[in-house]
Amino acid sequence: MSKLLTKIFGDGNEKQLKKLRKIADQIEEKESEIQLLSDYDLQAKTEQFKKRYQDGEKLDDMLVEAYAVVRESAKRVLGMRPFYVQLIGAIALHNGDIAEMKTGEGKTLASTMPAYLNALSGKGVHIITVNDYLAKRDSDEMGELYDWLGLTVGLNTNDLTKEEKREAYACDITYGTNNEFGFDYLRDNMVLYKEKMVQRPLPFAIVDEVDSILIDEARTPLIISGSQKRSQSNYVQANGFVEGLQLEEDYTYDEKTRNVQLTEQGITKAENYFNIENLYDLGNVSLTHHVNQALKAHVVMQRDMDYVVEEDGVVIVDQFTGRLMKGRRYSDGLHQAIEAKEGLQIQKESMTLATITFQNFFRMYDKLSGMTGTAKTEEEEFRNIYNMNVVSIPTNQDVIREDRADLIYKSVEGKFKSMVQDIKDRNEKGQPILVGTVAVETSEIISQLLKKAGVKHNVLNAKNHFSEAEIILNAGQKGAVTIATNMAGRGTDIKLGDGVKEVGGLAVIGTERHESRRIDNQLRGRAGRQGDPGVSQFYLSMEDELMRRFGSDNMRNMMDRFGLDDDQPIESKMVSRAVESAQKRVEGNNFDARKQILSYDDVLRQQRDIIYAQRYQVLDSDHLREIIEGMIQSTVQRQVEAYTQEEEEEKWDLEPLVQFLHANILEQDEISHGDLEGKEPDEMVDYIMAIVKRKYDEREQELTEEQMREFEKVILLRTVDSKWMDHIDQMDQLRQGIHLRAYGQTDPLQEYQMEGFTMFEEMIANVEQEVAKYAMKAQIRENLQRVEVATGTKAVAGGQSQKEEKKKNQPYVKKKEVGRNEPCPCGSGKKYKNCHGSAE
Repeated sequence: MSKLLTKIFGDGNEKQLKKLRKIADQIEEKESEIQLLSDYDLQAKTEQFKKRYQDGEKLDDMLVEAYAVVRESAKRVLGMRPFYVQLIGAIALHNGDIAEMKTGEGKTLASTMPAYLNALSGKGVHIITVNDYLAKRDSDEMGELYDWLGLTVGLNTNDLTKEEKREAYACDITYGTNNEFGFDYLRDNMVLYKEKMVQRPLPFAIVDEVDSILIDEARTPLIISGSQKRSQSNYVQANGFVEGLQLEEDYTYDEKTRNVQLTEQGITKAENYFNIENLYDLGNVSLTHHVNQALKAHVVMQRDMDYVVEEDGVVIVDQFTGRLMKGRRYSDGLHQAIEAKEGLQIQKESMTLATITFQNFFRMYDKLSGMTGTAKTEEEEFRNIYNMNVVSIPTNQDVIREDRADLIYKSVEGKFKSMVQDIKDRNEKGQPILVGTVAVETSEIISQLLKKAGVKHNVLNAKNHFSEAEIILNAGQKGAVTIATNMAGRGTDIKLGDGVKEVGGLAVIGTERHESRRIDNQLRGRAGRQGDPGVSQFYLSMEDELMRRFGSDNMRNMMDRFGLDDDQPIESKMVSRAVESAQKRVEGNNFDARKQILSYDDVLRQQRDIIYAQRYQVLDSDHLREIIEGMIQSTVQRQVEAYTQEEEEEKWDLEPLVQFLHANILEQDEISHGDLEGKEPDEMVDYIMAIVKRKYDEREQELTEEQMREFEKVILLRTVDSKWMDHIDQMDQLRQGIHLRAYGQTDPLQEYQMEGFTMFEEMIANVEQEVAKYAMKAQIRENLQRVEVATGTKAVAGGQSQKEEKKKNQPYVKKKEVGRNEPCPCGSGKKYKNCHGSAE
């Protein structure tokens, strides 16, 4: 059917390639002309292009000549001349699409052309990679080319100071990881001074390994967090209870959904253990949460698969790359539950101060493009969420790698036995082998088996990823055997050593199928680069996780009927189809999950955009009186409306309104019940605001212009930050419980949108009321200081802490006697008795 549709409507990818080839042909034609230029004339082109852009010429119109200039410059500076297919990929990147280029086809070199062209605008270009090693490698190697052409290159890493980061972002082209760019955005929206911001607006990004960053990590939100005080003994008690439970009797576990829950018997045991009447009573919400997390820690989270235990404690293993995610932590108390399970010291939980998903962060770029070896299977998601098309770029030379049919075994033991023999046979003839595993545990099992078989090898997994690049670089040498978890070494090219082509090139052996076809294709693609020979072979068993979760019992029964031994494989199209069907189902489920996360995060995104825009306005403005008076007026208006709702004026209750005004805005006895009687609501607001403006004028006369303007910024930033952070936590709690609404036949997402909007309106009202109170009631000191609402914050991914910031504000220490009605020395603007004095 698909072939018929292709005949009728044509291949969409081929149509795209046809357009790109026309432009690539023009670049080819330009080559002879550009070759005649001297180095000086070639370098002078950069300033000429910039001038043409400033004069109104579009980048699209300069593309052919600019790409020809970069191509010739790369040949002279790097000794590398981009192939024709690299030109096609480079044009796709400039168009804001994804260039799917196979491993070894030179994606890094292809990216230099769109990076150069877009950098001519002076707005900056971000080149985003999956790890710091690749960012540094590419910035060093390609930096020579950019530098020669007169462009500046910056490297953005997490160990830079704010000043160094600002310099990196000010460069024409900036390299760094997705995490670092995202965290810098969040940190910029927490600064107290505009000058402390490091990023410029987000113009154009080229995302390397785009499927890993925008698909695999899309469900991982970036979070800035602070510590939270909770009793650590709850985790120990819950852990002690869970350790005595039995599967099926006390709890059930669904391997497909990874969902674990107590049975009726388990609930009774919990009530007896904790000496309570009802586990699900509202007063036991916290206890229930701890029990559920302890249960998840013991049943769902597996040591050496989901995490490893080191001296530092529990370290998460990235399920996609197999790398250790040092410093990161599971959120919602799960990390503490695992620490209790492993008998480690339990660390404090954290609270969210700022958050954004990768999906919403990258959608903020004016133009976004990406490159990878595997993206076509996720084309629908790229188009729907990021508005990017996937263009499959032809290889420079035909791929001659032999992709063999899967070998399926009855048991894991039989699979491993045959696999080790295959590795040994290939190793004896000198053929290099890359063994791809899904889990750390599997890589260690294979390593032990190879040691017994006397096969020398390197293991590249989450426990020694620091030497990743070096191991991968040598994986193509004669006789090399490398065991690598999943996509370890991604972005590093495996080049064949001397004599390797003669023994069949690199052999890639997969120990099981990943739940994503894309990652299997990524593993296959390590072999057969640039027309090299190679072979790929996957070994499967009916006991593999994917087969257990989605494989048919009929297949296992069939193997029993045929009387197949454990180490006797079958090659069956039916089994291969079943595996691919299972992978498609998992991919579909994951896509739905990412779409749902985005739908929920979009609610917070709209609110975040409003708050961050308002916050920037505060930082950027020299005069905030108009904004503050607007907030005071909104507060007054809400209160007047609340007390004048009755149609008959006689029923209006104005005394509470007067009390509110005295408590929050005006001095005692500055306004009376009689002042408001006989006035319409609008007239009341005007009357009150006239007093407010007079008092504001008096405040302005008490202080210098500079002090007054700083006072305005202090109260606005402090109030907005504290209320926004509370709101994020409340939204998080709302989201965690919103799915229960489905039982009441309501749409949880719609409920979340409506309640989230209501909560946001309430937060805005609270911000306005608090600002009004501070503006009119706070005693202003001469040495005003902007104070961070949260100190000791951590940057985290997916609720996992990544980097601890240095504390910038010291705690208030009382040095001299302070009067109870004097301003508190901490700088809050409150009276001492209502601030630090209240604790004495």
